[in-house]
Amino acid sequence: MKTLQLTTLTGLFLILTTNVYAGESKQAKINRAMSAAPMSVSKDATIMDNDGTILKKGSNGWTCLPNVMPGDKNPICNDETWMTMMNALGNKEEFTADRIGLSYMLKGDKGAGVSNSTPYHADHKNAKDYVETGPHLMVIVPKELLNGIPTDPSVGGPYIMWGGTPYAHIMIPIDNSKVLMKNHKH
Repeated sequence: MKTLQLTTLTGLFLILTTNVYAGESKQAKINRAMSAAPMSVSKDATIMDNDGTILKKGSNGWTCLPNVMPGDKNPICNDETWMTMMNALGNKEEFTADRIGLSYMLKGDKGAGVSNSTPYHADHKNAKDYVETGPHLMVIVPKELLNGIPTDPSVGGPYIMWGGTPYAHIMIPIDNSKVLMKNHKH
C-alpha cells in the first residue's frame, strides 16, 4: 500500500493511503473543488488533489482542492499568495504576507474546524477555541492591516484566525448562523 505525505491547511502532515479516494471519480473531485469558489474563479482554476496530482490544468493563477484535509470533503480555492502560505504552514516555515491573499470556502468547513488561535493544536476538535465556519472567505494581509479586527468569532462578522502566528488571516463568514464554537463568550 503506497503512502503519500500531504500538506494540509491545519499545517499538519498527514499520512494517507491511496485507497481513501478509491471510490471517488476524478470528475467528482473536480466538481467539489470547483464548488469552493464562484464559477468566475473556479472555471479556469487549476484543480489539484490533496496528494498534489493535477486533476485539471488551469490558467488564472487559482488552485482549488476537493478537500482541505484529506477526506473531509470541504473544498477550498486559493490564489497564489494563499497557496504559498499553506505551503509554509504545512512545512512549519516562516511566512510574511507582503500582499493580499484570498481563499474561498463557499461550502464551509463542516466537521473540519480548527483551533482559532493555534494552527498546530494537537487536538483541534477539543481545543477550547475550536471553531467551524460555514461558507466563508479568508484573506491574508500584511500584519499591520489586522489591527482592530476581533479575534473572537462569536462577535459576528470578520475575525482573525491564528492571530499570534505568521499565518494570521481574516475569516469573513458569509452566513454567521453556520459558525460553531466551543467555549467562546457570547
